[in-house]
Amino acid sequence: MNFAYPWMLLLYIPLIGLLVYALKRKNPTVIISSVKLFTSGTAEKGFNLRANIPLLLYAVATAILVLALSRPQRGIEELKQRAEGIDIMLAIDVSGSMQSIDVPEKYTNGREVAAAINSGKLKPRIDIAKEEIKKFIEKRPNDRIGLVAFAPLPYVACPPTLDHAWLFAHLERLQPGIIGDSTGIAGPITSAVNRLKNCDSKRKVVVLFTDGKNNVNAQITPIQAAKLAKTFDIITYTVGIGSRNAFIIQNGFMGKQLVPIKDEFDEKLLKDIAGTTGGRYFTASDAEGLQKTMDEIDKLEKTSLEQPRYVDYRELAPPLVLTALIIILSGFILSTTLFLKVP
Repeated sequence: MNFAYPWMLLLYIPLIGLLVYALKRKNPTVIISSVKLFTSGTAEKGFNLRANIPLLLYAVATAILVLALSRPQRGIEELKQRAEGIDIMLAIDVSGSMQSIDVPEKYTNGREVAAAINSGKLKPRIDIAKEEIKKFIEKRPNDRIGLVAFAPLPYVACPPTLDHAWLFAHLERLQPGIIGDSTGIAGPITSAVNRLKNCDSKRKVVVLFTDGKNNVNAQITPIQAAKLAKTFDIITYTVGIGSRNAFIIQNGFMGKQLVPIKDEFDEKLLKDIAGTTGGRYFTASDAEGLQKTMDEIDKLEKTSLEQPRYVDYRELAPPLVLTALIIILSGFILSTTLFLKVP
């Protein structure tokens, strides 16, 4: 509640004084030259409420009019959020090794591992990466996010977009080995930089996921690609996926078999890439580790929000004036009918 002219409320002071004076003053019903003959009679004492009802109605109406003059207003506050999103490119390794399954230490024998795979508790790296990346995207509705898949060479699966449903559709289509088995780290970084360098957002980020070492001879090295990202103020986070206790399912004479693999990501290189751009390196040995990694990146890259405050005021004076007029009219009708004084 707000008053446009609060000083008008000071009129209540003389109004109260006038009301007290009017109630104490005795109005004569008959005017004569002398009251000497009537002094021995008994005068009516005390406050006669019924006789003063019209006066009280006029007083209430005046009080309401004074309140209306102060222009009371009721404010309706509204906060409007305006989000300033971040442009993000996700670079995902789709080499053949991404179909590997990382087995936590709690599984002690092959039967337990096979049962966990059949029940869906253990999944290939690519499937776990898809699930956690999707959760990450769902938390960031105001960010334009794109997708780069890479193996020997990169290709842009989806440019930066706010249409995350379309992005999810492209993410689901990624499969290990669809564009080769080797791993080139420089290509996806330069490809992501080319997509982000002309964006007008204040914050541009690349998140690179890989489970392998760089084994592709490209025109530029991964560190040179990282320096290119730094030139355009693009932060790069690197995520090394996989553990040393990893297996791949292969078909043999005895049916499907779990074959251990020894290949692993180049931790030093991933740290250097992230450090060059001012980003951070993360490692995710299993599904739980990747979930924690994505949560951490989400905390580091917060979308900025502005909350301007708007107040819409509604005038309360018009209904108060109408109420006062109705009360005045009621007082006038009563004073000329039921409370009319006749000599």
